[in-house]
Amino acid sequence: MNFQVLKTDTRTRARLGRLFTPHGTVETPVFMDVGTLGTVKALEPRDLKELGAQVILGNTYHLMLRPGAEVLAAAGGLHRFMGWDGPILTDSGGFQVFSLARMRKITEGGCRFNSHIDGHEFFLGPKESMEMQRIIGSDIAMVFDECLPYPCERDRAEKSVEQTLRWAQASKDAPHADGQMVFGIVQGGVYDDIRRHCAEELVKIGFDGYAIGGVSVGEPEEFMYKAVDASVPYLPEDKPRYVMGLGVMHQMAECVARGIDMFDCVIPTRIARHGTAITRHGNVAIKAAKWAFDQGPVEEGCECYCCRNFSRSYVRHLLACDEILGLRLLTIHNVWALNRFMKEMRAAIDDGTFFDWKEQVKKDTKENE
Repeated sequence: MNFQVLKTDTRTRARLGRLFTPHGTVETPVFMDVGTLGTVKALEPRDLKELGAQVILGNTYHLMLRPGAEVLAAAGGLHRFMGWDGPILTDSGGFQVFSLARMRKITEGGCRFNSHIDGHEFFLGPKESMEMQRIIGSDIAMVFDECLPYPCERDRAEKSVEQTLRWAQASKDAPHADGQMVFGIVQGGVYDDIRRHCAEELVKIGFDGYAIGGVSVGEPEEFMYKAVDASVPYLPEDKPRYVMGLGVMHQMAECVARGIDMFDCVIPTRIARHGTAITRHGNVAIKAAKWAFDQGPVEEGCECYCCRNFSRSYVRHLLACDEILGLRLLTIHNVWALNRFMKEMRAAIDDGTFFDWKEQVKKDTKENE
């Protein structure tokens, strides 16, 4: 078994688990830091270890363009190329192709598109995506799918899901790296019955885990929870469940209560580059002038390297001067903050206090909106 449920919460669907990969065991629920191009921006692999990161993500589309399959094959895969010895999950590239709406053409075999870098034409489908992920050597490979926009007409959603299911089967049938797990992706937009159909058909194909896709594409929060509720009951209890593209604290807590085990998002590094810190009481714009004389840490009570050694005033100064250290310190804080949050979540599930803990997270969020 690749996944073990250790404990299930008595008041919710939250569960404590372990995911076993060729590069180590992952404690779940887990937040996975995004390293699109083979690096989590501004951080070294040793930083990630110190910050509690368990899994990082690479992106098939971006790595296919740069550095390319030949370079990664010569390096012996992404782990050796980037000096990271922990687990890696790779997105299939489907979401990135979805985002290139003006530069792509979808066919039965996949998608023909123009590179966002130089306009060069490429083709990416389930076979090409899985071959690239085989070369990358990720511990978890995602099937190639079509990510639906929000809003989306029902007829469009139905046709897209059938295409996604055919691509899922092709992804499953393609050659994989040794020990590489493959996760299916549930699509279906806001239509509960279509999501149920997609989930049930994916389970028939049989995957090592299941993701819920098509969320975090601009839909209201309640529709995101609705998509999770429409999918989870039809997914196996003994397989990990993953909501893609989600990294907001209270939303992750609500999804864990619904039975989700894994998350990823670019939020911690992206907002750090814009001068914003993640805290348990909401995001804080450290670039704001009001912090110019503040000698307190970025977040009171935080034990990250940034908060133990530097003041808001100093970090704000670095950001105002466009010093690289400023965004690095905020990135350190943000990555620590989300990994600490998940560690607290796991402890709450373990000691039976998860429901009350989740409600406090919700209360803290509302107080700071």
